[in-house]
Amino acid sequence: MDAAVEPTAQFELTPDQSAIRDMAEAFAADRIAPFALDWDKRRHFPADVIRETGPLGLGGIYVRDDVGGSGLGRLDAVLVFEALSRACPGFAAFVSIHNMVAWMIDRFGSEEQRRRFVPRLTATEWLGSYCLTEPGSGSDAAALKTRAVRDGDFYVVNGTKQFISGAGDSDLYAVMVRTGAEGPKGISTLLIEKDTPGLSFGAVENKMGWHMQSTRQVILTDCRVPAANLLSEEGAGFSIAMAGLDGGRLNIAACSLGGAQSALDKAVAYAAERKAFGKPIGEFQSLQFKLADMETELQAARIFLYAAATRLDRKAHDAGKWSAMAKRLVTDTGFKVANDALQVHGGYGYLHDYGIEKLVRDLRVHQILEGTNEIMRLIVARSLVGQ
Repeated sequence: MDAAVEPTAQFELTPDQSAIRDMAEAFAADRIAPFALDWDKRRHFPADVIRETGPLGLGGIYVRDDVGGSGLGRLDAVLVFEALSRACPGFAAFVSIHNMVAWMIDRFGSEEQRRRFVPRLTATEWLGSYCLTEPGSGSDAAALKTRAVRDGDFYVVNGTKQFISGAGDSDLYAVMVRTGAEGPKGISTLLIEKDTPGLSFGAVENKMGWHMQSTRQVILTDCRVPAANLLSEEGAGFSIAMAGLDGGRLNIAACSLGGAQSALDKAVAYAAERKAFGKPIGEFQSLQFKLADMETELQAARIFLYAAATRLDRKAHDAGKWSAMAKRLVTDTGFKVANDALQVHGGYGYLHDYGIEKLVRDLRVHQILEGTNEIMRLIVARSLVGQ
C-alpha cells in the first residue's frame, strides 16, 4: 500500500494516534489487500480474517476497557476505518457495524449485559449485526413493524429485517422492535443470539458491491427472546438506534475516504505508466487538472470528517448535525473520486483485475446506508430552521 496520508496541520496526530493508524494500515496491507479482489469475485465472507481484528483492539475501538474495549475516541476510529478501507471498503464497513453493536451494548446495556455480551464482541469471538431497516421502512425507520410481545420472562418477536450485513454469519443481532404504540416512542432494542429458536435468514442478496459481505433478511417467527436481553428499557430503542448512527455515519464516511484515496493512488500511478500519443497520459494538462481536483476534493472531505469526529468526541451539542454533514459530503466526494479514477483508467478501469471498478461498486452504497444522503440533508436543514 502507499505511504500513510498525513493529516492537515489542524489535525496533527498524537504519537498514539499515529501508532493506531500505522497498525491498521499494516494489517490491511498484509491481511486484506492481497485477498480483496478474490473475496469480491467469490463473494466470500472472510470471517476468519475479521476475527483477527479483535486481538488488535479493533473489535471495540470506542468501547470501555473494563469489558475488553480499546477506550479510544471517534477520531481514532475514523483513522482506523480510513486505513482498513484503503484495502477493502466492504471489510472496513463490516468492522464498523460490529463496533457500533458493541458500543450500543457498552453505552446503554446493564452491567450484566455488558459483562455477558461485550467481551466476546471486543475479542471478535462473536460478530455483531445491527437490525433496523425493514422491507417497508428504510428512511422512515420509526415506522418499523417488527413486533415484540411480552410473555412472562420472554418477548415473542415476529417480523422481518432487510439488508442486514452479516446476517447468518454474525453471532449477535441488535434488533429494533415495536413493543408499544406507533412512532419512535414505541420502539425497543432486543439482543438476539444466533441460535435462538425462531430466528432464520433469507437468501444472500445479489448486490452491486460489498460482495465480501453477506447481506440477507433477518426473519423472526415466534422468536422467544429472554426479557433480560432488552437493552435499556422499553421505548428507548429508537434513541439507541439513532445514537449508534451518529458514530456509524462517521465510520462509513471514513470507509469512503479510504476507498477513494486508494482509487486516487491507483489513478496517479496509472497516469505515470500509461502512454498515449507518445508520452505518459499524466503529462496532458486536462488529466493533470482532473487529478488536481480529485486531490483537492478528497483533502477537503478529510478535513471535514476529522472535524466532525472531533465534535462527537467533545460531545458538542451539534455533533449529530456535523455527523450528518460529514456523511453526506464525504460519501458523495468519495464516490465521485473513485468514478473519476475509473475514467482515468479508461477501458482498463472497467476490468476487475485493476481493482477500480470494485471501489466504484463498493462506495456507491455508502450514499444510501446509515441514512441516505437525502435524509442527511433533511437532518441538517431541520437544524437550521429549528424544526
